[in-house]
Amino acid sequence: MSEELIPETPEQETEENEAAEPIKQRKNGLYPGVSDELAENMKSGWADTELHGLEPIAQAEHTAARRAALSARFPGERLVIPAGNLKTRSNDTEYAFRASTEYAYLTGDQTQDGVLVLEPTGDSGHRATIYLLPRSNRENGEFWLDGQGELWVGRRHSLAEAEQLLGIPAKDVREIAAALTEATGPVRNVRGHDASIEAALTDKVTAERDEELRVHLSEARLVKDAFEIAELQKACDATARGFEDVVRSLDKAEATSERFIEGTFFLRARIEGNDIGYGSICAAGPHATTLHWVRNDGAVRSGDLLLLDAGVETNELYTADVTRTLPINGTFSPLQRKIYDAVYEAQEAGIAAVKPGATFRDFHDASQRVLAEKLVAWGLLGDLSVDKVLELGLQRRWTLHGTGHMLGMDVHDCAVARTEAYVDGILEPGVCLTVEPGLYFQADDLTVPEEYRGIGVRIEDDILVTEDGNRNLSDQLPRRADEVEAWMAQLKG
Repeated sequence: MSEELIPETPEQETEENEAAEPIKQRKNGLYPGVSDELAENMKSGWADTELHGLEPIAQAEHTAARRAALSARFPGERLVIPAGNLKTRSNDTEYAFRASTEYAYLTGDQTQDGVLVLEPTGDSGHRATIYLLPRSNRENGEFWLDGQGELWVGRRHSLAEAEQLLGIPAKDVREIAAALTEATGPVRNVRGHDASIEAALTDKVTAERDEELRVHLSEARLVKDAFEIAELQKACDATARGFEDVVRSLDKAEATSERFIEGTFFLRARIEGNDIGYGSICAAGPHATTLHWVRNDGAVRSGDLLLLDAGVETNELYTADVTRTLPINGTFSPLQRKIYDAVYEAQEAGIAAVKPGATFRDFHDASQRVLAEKLVAWGLLGDLSVDKVLELGLQRRWTLHGTGHMLGMDVHDCAVARTEAYVDGILEPGVCLTVEPGLYFQADDLTVPEEYRGIGVRIEDDILVTEDGNRNLSDQLPRRADEVEAWMAQLKG
């Protein structure tokens, strides 16, 4: 990785502190270490690369509808939704940027430092403006001397290009702090993404009002539009191919570690999408009993199970969330199959409970009942009835987690929605959620037979509520034990 230009003249070498810093700030109108001749030379000789006649992005119609709905919810109030800024990883390197979900949902844009402002108009509507970094200035040298200049990090769209793509008037984001400082009237801001925006609005907002905006935007994503559903299907399709890649490479993973599985799936995510939607869980053997095992540094052994929980995030930031538990050698042992079949039956019951008019809790309750029945039948809960086990929640020693969650631009989408709108809400067409029951017998659990210990099984699919029931977006991957074995044999053969 190359470094930014560092002063090398004898004069600068004597100024130790100044020489230690990359050149990002001008001093007395000049950049230290850059001759006047070089600075002048870099100003000219560049072709005009402005793009014209651009087509709007695919979701422009949908983002416009989302902004209109937001406008109707908060009439007469200025609404500020930032994309966020780069975050330092170490020293002078940054983490890959991921725009805030709220900003990307309302604009379709994913660039750092962007800010969407909905300014109230006299007719109770709003005028939308997107504030972005313009093209790097070639006259003052920032395009090649600033660490975020285009020579270093690549070309970005001009404001005129952004307007064509996004369908929103665009302005220079460097003007926004002053504009917000001078703004009058009620203002709401999505907090936690841009400290400079929050500083400009310090005396104009309240935590309670800002939280209302954040909650509303979370609840607005509960029901997906046609564009979102298509993106989620795309994410599931790519994820299925990633799982196939993993099965084909299990022999190599056995020779290395869970990291090989992680890397194999990540390659598919980067080829077909933006990234992975969350840290991949590549849990082999007893690691499968750890719900969020993302260290992925353990051994992959024939005879053990692999619990793979992973999802591709599309270029438009919609993620799949799929889990399969696979016999590493391609065949379940009798005990592994017994536990797997129990989880499969529980998932079947949960999926069947997903339909319009059902409550969000229904599929969880249906899955938990099946698992409780199995645990009682296996003698793990004494002589208690299934109803008593469920009343006391005793099955949760081995089922541990909720059976699903909303899915969308975030893997745990709509996370700050009100309880009455989400957990206690009613399902309707367009809702997308996961159904993911599991059984986990910890390696040190003395309350279960020794042969159970260290076995973990989870099966997870992404389920869309439809007008007449549901559709499994991730049904490209087999779920029944015999189908899993046949699928693996075909891929490994």
